[in-house]
Parts: sequence; C-alpha cells; structure tokens
Amino acid sequence: MIVIDNENNIKKRLDVFLVEYFEKYQRSKISSLIEEGYVFVNEKIQKPSYKTKLNDKITFKEDFEAFLNPSDELIPLDFKLDIIYEDDDLIVLNKPKDILCHPTKHERQKTLVNALLAYCPDTLSSIGGLERQGIVHRLDKNTSGLMLIAKNDSTHVNLSKQIGEKTAIRRYLAIALGEFKEKKGIIDKPLVHYLKDNVKMMIAPCGEGLEAITHFEVKEEFKGASLVELELKTGRTHQIRAHLSSINHPIFGDSLYGAGGLMRNEFYNLKTQEQLLQSYFLSFNHPKTNERMEFCLKEEAFSKDFIKVLNFLRSKNATDN
Repeated sequence: MIVIDNENNIKKRLDVFLVEYFEKYQRSKISSLIEEGYVFVNEKIQKPSYKTKLNDKITFKEDFEAFLNPSDELIPLDFKLDIIYEDDDLIVLNKPKDILCHPTKHERQKTLVNALLAYCPDTLSSIGGLERQGIVHRLDKNTSGLMLIAKNDSTHVNLSKQIGEKTAIRRYLAIALGEFKEKKGIIDKPLVHYLKDNVKMMIAPCGEGLEAITHFEVKEEFKGASLVELELKTGRTHQIRAHLSSINHPIFGDSLYGAGGLMRNEFYNLKTQEQLLQSYFLSFNHPKTNERMEFCLKEEAFSKDFIKVLNFLRSKNATDN
C-alpha cells in the first residue's frame, strides 16, 4: 500500500504519480493497468487522470506486480493462427476459445502473445509492454472471434485512438438466456470490480465506477433464448457479460454471471465451454491509407460451441412451429 503523506505528491495525476513512484515503467503501461481496474484509491477504482489527495491510500490487485515485473521469459508458442487479413502494419485474426490474449501470473505459455512471438517476433507493437506485444484490444479467454493486432507502435496508437474515439466499430453476437421485452436498446451502467475480485465485474454504485455503454439488438428469438447483436461504445473488462446479466439475460453458459442458475431443462444437455460470445464484426480506418476496412465472420467460422447451440435452437424453433 502507498499512502500520500507528502504535500509534494498531492494534486498529481494518478498515472503520473505512479510512474514517478516506480521510476522505471512507461506511463502508457501504468495508465492501461489503472484503466483496467488494477489500482485502487481508498478502495475505489479511479481513472488515470484522478488527482491525488493528502492521505490517499493506493492499493493494487495481487497480480499488478506480475504485469510490471514479468517473472518468466516469454516462450514462442507453435500455434496455428487463423489470420483473416495481414499487411505490413496490422493483422486481423479469428481468436479461438480457450486461449488468453496475453500472459498472466498463472499462464505464461499458452497465450495469443506467445503465438504471435512465434509467428512475427520482430514486428509487434511494444506500447503495451512485453506482456502485451501487438495487443490493441482484448477478448476474454472463452470469447472467440475477430481481434486487431498492431505490428508497430504508430499503428497501435492510431487504432487505440480510433477505439477510444468510437470511430472503430466492434460488434459481437451472443446467445443470451430469456426472451427480451425490448428488442433494441442501450445499457449504460458503469462497472466496478466485484469485491476486488481479480476477474468479475458488477454494476457500480451511483456516482462510482468506469463508464460502460453497450448497444444491443435482438436478431433471432427462440424459446428461452435470444441471439443478440451487441456493439461496444466502451471496452471494459467483461462489459457485455456483466451488462447482459444486469438485465437478467446472462449469456448462455456463462457460469460467472449467473447463467447456470437460469438454464432451463431443455438446455441441460447442451454443454459449452463457458459463455457463447462471438466477436464477429470489425470496422476501422487503416492507419496508413485511411481506407475504411470491414471484416465480418460468417457463421461457419464461429466457435463450435456457438454453432452447436445456435443450430439446436433453430431446429427446435422449426419443430415447435
């Protein structure tokens, strides 16, 4: 824990203070970890721009130091990447389920970064540090689909800016439990970590948390479930999963956000590897040419779990009708 007990350290941006405190880390890396909820001020998540106050108590999630001080050398992984598009500046790939985007304290060998180090070790952006080389935005371990990879720092900065300014579009498909009363809408609910849990998020108390906005539209309806398209306007950890759970429509198979207790009898035999959430559409301006680029996965490229459950629901609908 760090206590702000020196007047020379008050009214400083939180990210600037921590860069000065730790001395040897890039501000971009510190800011990224603050944004992702690894830093608490008086037990609350704050933004990198938060101005420090006298007697502030700064604490960290247990794996904060693991990101700052990698304990093991990263080993390239022989893993066949499903590359949708590639040029000298970026890669668009289809990430499968059951692989982390970047190393953590608990998993340092089977991640997307390890695979990228084997595929193009000398052409990955370094802005996120060694642990997150090339990673512009993340998908959860069991979320599959389209991801952007930057091959150089200027591309990384440009793409990150497009995501931050919402000119880059990211759309997902989810199979959510229940039938929606409203077929289209916006979920605007700030998020905080659930009791400082390393992973789970929850809707923040009034006036707290990080802004989180998700647009949704029901695309197909089934008995007890719905195919929903979701567009991110912010990119918080577990944003779609926490938001859908908050309106009583958790994603099929998502045990962390309450799907297990709501699974109906007709779904019990449909086993999936956690949540059925698919990143299926990306649109952005190419950092060098400014050409608008769009990528949309066809259903046959979705995860096997997603296809299995979607086919079951469609066939059941046809039988019932």
